[in-house]
Amino acid sequence: MPLALRRAIQRGRPWRRIRPPKAATVRFAGLPFIGRRGPAPHTLINRDRDIRLTAGPLELRLAETEEELEAAQRLRYEVFYDERGAIPTPEMQAMGRDYDVFDSGCDHLIVINTEAENPDDAIVGTYRLLRRDMAAKLGRFYTQDEFSIRRLLRGGQQVLELGRSCVAPAFRRQMTMHLLWRGLGLYAHVHDIKLMFGCASFHGTDPEAIGVELSYLRHYHLAPLRLRPKARRKRYVSMNWHEPGSYDPKAARAALPPLLKGYLRMGGMVGDGAVIDHQFNTIDVCIVVRPDRLAGPVARQFTVLGKDGQKRS
Repeated sequence: MPLALRRAIQRGRPWRRIRPPKAATVRFAGLPFIGRRGPAPHTLINRDRDIRLTAGPLELRLAETEEELEAAQRLRYEVFYDERGAIPTPEMQAMGRDYDVFDSGCDHLIVINTEAENPDDAIVGTYRLLRRDMAAKLGRFYTQDEFSIRRLLRGGQQVLELGRSCVAPAFRRQMTMHLLWRGLGLYAHVHDIKLMFGCASFHGTDPEAIGVELSYLRHYHLAPLRLRPKARRKRYVSMNWHEPGSYDPKAARAALPPLLKGYLRMGGMVGDGAVIDHQFNTIDVCIVVRPDRLAGPVARQFTVLGKDGQKRS
């Protein structure tokens, strides 16, 4: 391999070279293990319609129609642009929707308020999900605009990028987020996800204003080197603003955004460096989460529905 290409790969620059996950090793019932290689995990298990949960009037599943995707994009616009001050393109502003080139290649987890009077307002929560095999077709992950994730891609395992997470203001309560996280857990099980990652954001673009919080994340929740994303060199913002012992860790943790605190409760870890995103009016850190941490006490709070809409135990 030419030296220049090898160095480019090491720096995470040739995004088009993302490869789909390695094929799964399959054991055939009634036969001794013979080391046969089967298709990729997502083709072995095709149960996306089983990702269906309820919690009171709320129902979680994957978006199934173009209309549902557009409704999720309208919710994203209301939260990111109208509420938090992101800067839309003229096209986005005219349509009142947040969208980009990744949307068509992703799955979209949605929470539906089944009691909504207006169907246009029925979607009250969403997550955008991009698996490694999807990113291979698109040429890259969204996160790679800000962070090098080459360490997460080693070994060919299936990984999942989490993005565009938002909840309508009237539904920002613990149950809604637990429903989304439980849905992520089911999705990870169906697609044999080994690691999840994505950007978690602080509102605003002044890193000094959140220097204590950034320092806390670096000192107490830094991912091990073998799994550590790193902010790209030209966008790198230091997270080491204060020395350990010069601030109150409990106060710093309490000041974190709710979504980021939720990731930490599930064992989430952060990468090296932050990135300022001027379009979205945020400062981003890269979070890494093991999907098996999503299973736990919250799993017992929800009813799982089968394809026929009937309850499953």
